[in-house]
Amino acid sequence: MNQETPATTTPETEEAKPGAARPARRPSPQQVPASLVPESGWHFLHLFYHVDRNLMLDLDREDLRLGREAFVEILGTKPEGVAQLQTFAVPGHKADFGIMLAGPDLKAVHSVETALAASPLGPALTPSYSFYSITEVSEYVPDAEQYAAILRDREKLDPESPMFQAKVSSYAERLGPMNQHRLYPEFPDWPCFCFYPMSKMRQGDQNWYLLPFEERSELMAQHGRSGMAYAGKVSQVITASTGLDDWEWGVTLWARNPLFLKDIVYTMRFDVSSAKYALFGDFYFGYFLPPEELLATLRI
Repeated sequence: MNQETPATTTPETEEAKPGAARPARRPSPQQVPASLVPESGWHFLHLFYHVDRNLMLDLDREDLRLGREAFVEILGTKPEGVAQLQTFAVPGHKADFGIMLAGPDLKAVHSVETALAASPLGPALTPSYSFYSITEVSEYVPDAEQYAAILRDREKLDPESPMFQAKVSSYAERLGPMNQHRLYPEFPDWPCFCFYPMSKMRQGDQNWYLLPFEERSELMAQHGRSGMAYAGKVSQVITASTGLDDWEWGVTLWARNPLFLKDIVYTMRFDVSSAKYALFGDFYFGYFLPPEELLATLRI
């Protein structure tokens, strides 16, 4: 560490780095209560499992019956502190089934995972992948005042024009519900979804984090406009995982039809923010089933 650099920096002592947004003023450590509950947003957990058929054969008839009952009991109801829960089957070899959970209480969210592991079926359920993240409102989502500046400076609209006023008013009305969905999403009752982790590039001339904030913001706005073409067909939640998991974000897309998942991901690959600056992990596709039907589909 450079000896001239303070060991602890604050927004007042830390100089702005190239491309960085201005850091928000934060309370001192003495003012921040210790808690597992996010100040805003929910914990988000994706769990994927394989069924070990060899270990399943070791279960006697009674253990298998009890295991099925426990599976339905654990996954058929949401414990207090878990706001959203969905179970799904996964075609292909990446996993056999999975669980998606969200809620304010990390211990409650985690308890679903541990309860399943401790159930009679637990020894035969091998975790194949997991991803932990927290819901957020992206720094690239402008507030109403920032949106007005975008209309004025980028789109060259006259602030006194009826069109300008109508656009700002409409955006201000939509912003609250949109941010509510980003932070506290209600899982759609749609038939299928896909999940994938992603990060931004940090090498050579493809270093996202060295771009000016304004350029990053415009690239993300372009990305968002591409996705708007799928309104009513696809619903998304972007969750943050920097420092929490191996990737920087998790992307969860629900769709009314699997074809829409393919189409939206393909379309958005051509955006510069994706084509030049994005890294993607494995994609997981699944279709939703209640626990009883999931057991039947898995032939347990």
